[in-house]
Amino acid sequence: MGQSLWICGFGDQLPLPGACRLALGLLAAALLTLPVLAEPAAAAPPPDEPRYLLGLRVSRGPEYPGSRRQEQGLTPLWALYWGRWRITTAGTGAMMGFGSDAAGPGPGASREWLHGDHWKLGLGLRIDSGRDSERAEITRGLPDVPRTLRGRLNLRLELDPKWTLSVALSPDLLNHRGGTELSLDLGRSLYRSGHASLTLGLGLSASDRRHLQSYFGVPEGSDAARRLGQHYEPGNGLTGAYINLSYMQALSPRWVLVGSWSEGRLLDAAAASPIVETTRQRSASIGLAYRN
Repeated sequence: MGQSLWICGFGDQLPLPGACRLALGLLAAALLTLPVLAEPAAAAPPPDEPRYLLGLRVSRGPEYPGSRRQEQGLTPLWALYWGRWRITTAGTGAMMGFGSDAAGPGPGASREWLHGDHWKLGLGLRIDSGRDSERAEITRGLPDVPRTLRGRLNLRLELDPKWTLSVALSPDLLNHRGGTELSLDLGRSLYRSGHASLTLGLGLSASDRRHLQSYFGVPEGSDAARRLGQHYEPGNGLTGAYINLSYMQALSPRWVLVGSWSEGRLLDAAAASPIVETTRQRSASIGLAYRN
């Protein structure tokens, strides 16, 4: 959770009343720059030189998993690749690998550890921002979840040229009540050209008891338990499933536009939590970035 669920990422967002207008501006920029697609692609930096990406993304989604309230915000996009080392924000790994390896190892710092002809095993670290319970209406009265450091072990299998399967395990390394998360993601390339790609994703996530109690539990005697009239202690179980469409368009050799739409459901112990107002989780985003 925190920054870890696919439906989250709002902890570092900047609330922006004009976010929708900015999104329309990004789309207008895409239309105005389409003629430059005829330009030859820029040469990639040598392997021993760093590659970077900088941009902004406008997104809209649930205030908190299970909330009916939607929020929109502006978040930075950035990534740095140097050899086998990567430091990225969510979604930028695919933008850096546009036209080749579009499957990233997830946000944070990561390094490819082992690889074969059709598989890769990577290790990673990232900051999980936890939860400020006063930020969302449905979590008020619940204990905050401290910021922590998460590890990540990620296995990616190339099933064929269009299908990929990824499995990731992400434990809380500092034991700050973050628990352990497990995710399974299946991706299919629906369209790919020299300038654009459309990808379909299907995913399933699960968590251990500690994680679910921190993010969906209601401790006995808490203000939230008194407000809801009950307490709740979930065990291990599934947390969510989703379907996602992601589109990327190279506006020029350096500029990339990316848009995504995701529809998901909370499941099992997460869906049964009394703080959950709706199990349906929908989000969308559009971003523009520059890469060297």
